[in-house]
Amino acid sequence: MAKLSVTDLNVTGKRVFLRVDYNVPMEEKDGGMVINDSTRIKETLPTLQLLVSRGARLVLAAHLGRPDGKREPTMSLRPVAEKLATMLGRPVEFADDCVGEKAEAAAKNLKDGEILLLENVRFHAEEEENDPVFAARLARLADIYVNDAFGAAHRAHASTCGVARIIKAWGGTCAAGLLMLRELQFLGDELEQPARPFVVILGGAKVSDKIKVIDRLLDKADTILIGGAMAYTFKLAHGGKTGKSLIEKDHVGTALAAEEKARKRGVKFLLPSDTVIATPVDTGKLNKKGRPVYDLQNPRVVSGDIPEDAEGFDIGPETAKQYAAVLAGAKTILWNGPMGMFEDARFAAGTTAVAQAAVAATRDHGAKSIIGGGDSVKAVNKAGLGGKVSFASTGGGASLEFLEGAPLPGVTCLDETTGKQS
Repeated sequence: MAKLSVTDLNVTGKRVFLRVDYNVPMEEKDGGMVINDSTRIKETLPTLQLLVSRGARLVLAAHLGRPDGKREPTMSLRPVAEKLATMLGRPVEFADDCVGEKAEAAAKNLKDGEILLLENVRFHAEEEENDPVFAARLARLADIYVNDAFGAAHRAHASTCGVARIIKAWGGTCAAGLLMLRELQFLGDELEQPARPFVVILGGAKVSDKIKVIDRLLDKADTILIGGAMAYTFKLAHGGKTGKSLIEKDHVGTALAAEEKARKRGVKFLLPSDTVIATPVDTGKLNKKGRPVYDLQNPRVVSGDIPEDAEGFDIGPETAKQYAAVLAGAKTILWNGPMGMFEDARFAAGTTAVAQAAVAATRDHGAKSIIGGGDSVKAVNKAGLGGKVSFASTGGGASLEFLEGAPLPGVTCLDETTGKQS
């Protein structure tokens, strides 16, 4: 059953606890933290503007990074409040904590159409523990709960579902924001009965990360295109040599089983016919995480086995051309996971070619193109094509779990639509 929409709420003069996903990338610059990409903030603006126009008193809650239940100045949401105020063109109050007397007073003093952003909820360990006492302290700040944070909806945390349950128990209403509804529409409703041919593109590092998605989509897809490092496990499963490429030896059987299931269901299952490889040479240096830094030398294309001293980093040009031809005839396209290490320009051609093909199918043939969050969206944006697909999900892990068919705690806790206003 469909979730209650924020558009169905009577919010005038009421405090609305709005969970948003402001887990934005930041870096330290000139002694302060600067936001690198404000996409996640931008995506929430329609919901905020709707609620403000209807006289709601907004209490925004979000997390940033992994502070492990402690105050970490570099993970404060204060810069987000400043950026949001600029983007909205109106003041945004900031509370230096998300619970307690100051937060409650700030929420209580809000007037119609005013906005308050709470400090990082993960500064309290009780957030990730979904502690009911902590959830109740958050719930005291508002009368209505709205979740617009699809990217955090797969987490059963206090602000993503604990607050909703308490507000509901107190007789309040819990609804989905406009962004949340779009995510559910495109990743759910649009894929229930997709226009055909339905082509699925799956990339990323590991078969084990995507096998549940593969299994579920084999019931619906006409063609599945495989790329990314996960392709090397399939290559190994067919007896090919993979050199130093990232593989999962213990999932060779998983890979073969997926192909067999595709064969039985009449689903075309395409693997790369060529690969862009390079020779990794240890520089003797360590990165910020203490891991060795490698210089990737002599990038080249191979059509068969990968040499022992080399590693695969992208699908090759022939594969890119083949995949583009398949996408040209698609009516529905779902893409989750890049085709290679797109962050390095030398290994971005495959991912860019797939992105361009998806955009062309959308533009020229009316295909519905859905990008399933995470690195896929980053890759499309890096190629300058982000606004040219039908929908780009804001969820990474959330979109993957949703595509697997797993119930998302941040969604299941919301009210079902009944047609009545609250």
